[in-house]
Amino acid sequence: MSPSAASPTTNVYPSPRLGSLVYYAVLMVTFLAASSAPTPLYQIYQSTWHFSTTWLTLVFASYVFALLLALLTTGSLSDYIGRRPVVVIAIVGEILSLLLFLVADGLAWVLAARILQGVATGIVTSALAAAMLDSDHTRGPVLASIAPLSGMGIGALFAGLLVTYAPAPMRLVYGVLIIMLVVMGLWLRRIPESVTPRPGALAALRPRATIPPAVRGPLFRVIPAVVSSWALGGFSLSLGPTLVETISGIHNPLVGCLITFLLPFIGGISVLILRAKPPRLAVLLGTACLIVGMLGLLLGVYLKAVAVLLMGTAIAGIGFGAAFMGAMRVVMPLAPPTERSALMAAFYVICYLSASTLALCGGIATQHLGLIPTTYAYGSLVALLSLAAFFGTLTQRQPEAEPRVVCHNSA
Repeated sequence: MSPSAASPTTNVYPSPRLGSLVYYAVLMVTFLAASSAPTPLYQIYQSTWHFSTTWLTLVFASYVFALLLALLTTGSLSDYIGRRPVVVIAIVGEILSLLLFLVADGLAWVLAARILQGVATGIVTSALAAAMLDSDHTRGPVLASIAPLSGMGIGALFAGLLVTYAPAPMRLVYGVLIIMLVVMGLWLRRIPESVTPRPGALAALRPRATIPPAVRGPLFRVIPAVVSSWALGGFSLSLGPTLVETISGIHNPLVGCLITFLLPFIGGISVLILRAKPPRLAVLLGTACLIVGMLGLLLGVYLKAVAVLLMGTAIAGIGFGAAFMGAMRVVMPLAPPTERSALMAAFYVICYLSASTLALCGGIATQHLGLIPTTYAYGSLVALLSLAAFFGTLTQRQPEAEPRVVCHNSA
């Protein structure tokens, strides 16, 4: 459905609002950077408080499950009360979660912080994606794909640098992020609202994720690509640093977080480079790179060669970004404006459920089978899913009604 068919409850901008688009993209990067900031600290937490690898992946999974619950209950809230009020609530929640990290002195505190952080990120994710599309219907979907990926990569690298070279390694990164979010909260006052409030907000809090009828066919076609790419993302964010340190023998948080940085950051670059390509081609390129990248990563594990492992991760990162962007560009513009954030809730539920459940299974398998055998099994599963997605997309007839506006790019 064309964006022009807007409900009067949504003020679709007659022309792009660059200031709003930049603000919402930067805020998305900040939230996702905060979400990956604890990753380089996981092993420090583990060695300090002596908990198992299963608990380590449960810390990651608790964040994702809380995020999913928030998405299911608040995913369409900004369609009713506006984008800005939802963003304010999420910023406050994120700051509170970072304060919990600051005072944490045990696993229970980190679990509580991650759960609250998941809630805050879940509240804001679909609202920010919808706000970016409100601000610019051409650049918005692209930035909504780039911002989460680049944010996760930047957050992991930034945290790794501070943990390795700055004082107070278990505290400083959270203090910096709190300051950034306070600044972003103050900046929000200058951003115009794009949604006129309407009744129904309380009813919208019922757990649900809406997939409009016009979106269902295209969404189901791209689900395998989404599952394979985000399953790999979940592995890199939970067990990636441990794998790099095991292969390299170097116990350094910055070295360990390279896999966590490379996968999403290269993914963001691939989105930027491939943004003008047709969505179907992006999905094909993405799944092909995921297959090649996973084979390279597993070869690096077999040879105990960190350079090969990281090269495979970089190639897989291209696939991660391309598959994610292609899938999002297939489905995102098809929803009417008043259903955008609810659709994004459903889309991100698929993404994060893929990341969390398989990563948690990987953590449990690591505890019983060991990290290296688990890596072989997990990587093979991702490669097979990507192969299925590649051939599934290749053999699908391109729908005649695929909207051209999705593929249009305005530089």
